[in-house]
Amino acid sequence: MYKSGDNCKLNTRNSNLENLEIRPKAYQGVLIIKQMLLLNNTLTGSINCKDITFFRKTILTWFNKNKREYPWRETLDPFKVLIAEMMLRRTNAEQVRPVYEQLFTEYPDIHYFVEADIKSIEHILHPLGLKQRAVNFIHVAREITEHYGGKTPNTREELKNLHGVGDYIAGAVLSLAYKKREWMVDSNVIRLFKRYFGIKVSRQSHEHKQIIELAKLYVSTKNSRKANLAMLDFSALVCKPRNPQCDICSLRERCYYVRFEQMG
Repeated sequence: MYKSGDNCKLNTRNSNLENLEIRPKAYQGVLIIKQMLLLNNTLTGSINCKDITFFRKTILTWFNKNKREYPWRETLDPFKVLIAEMMLRRTNAEQVRPVYEQLFTEYPDIHYFVEADIKSIEHILHPLGLKQRAVNFIHVAREITEHYGGKTPNTREELKNLHGVGDYIAGAVLSLAYKKREWMVDSNVIRLFKRYFGIKVSRQSHEHKQIIELAKLYVSTKNSRKANLAMLDFSALVCKPRNPQCDICSLRERCYYVRFEQMG
């Protein structure tokens, strides 16, 4: 595992990032060329620990003042985190909040889900338009009970064996509930990495190994849970998909997107 103090320069030619494509655009003018050279190591084909440490520290400083509060972030119950993440998929977090609270008021733990009436859970999920997920919740609860003795798995491989669980949800459970140094990569994280470091990856890149390598390095810190939450909130509130808040972004001085994409 990478540590923030290690000499872990990631070079695009001789590491797991050998296929990472950096995107320095062609501009005229000596000033622009100088700015490109000064931006950061991504422009010379490598990303090192100092880059990641600055990136993480800046986001964490922002997070201390701007973090979002949600009930599923206040628990370390892995089953509750698992169900919350399944609800949050393609769904607004503010809309999920009251549904989550009602769901776990009526069904406090996994044992209640195993015996749950599907119509009752469908009714609770109805405001989100997620009635079809009631089956998934009960299915997962029964899988965990039957195969893992009622204890939510604590490895990525085992979690991914559960119905409807992929890499992102597995990483979220491991990081947010078990406090493991596990990466979480979704479209928001990909967008943030692409913009800041100037990385070129396809839109369908949730399993892009170079992005995952960066995510692993990012969480190689003492409080990886907080680091992951900080990146999620930063990408949702500042580095938005549309109309990113670049003017107030604390990363803007070293951000590839601000320095070059907006100029082009």
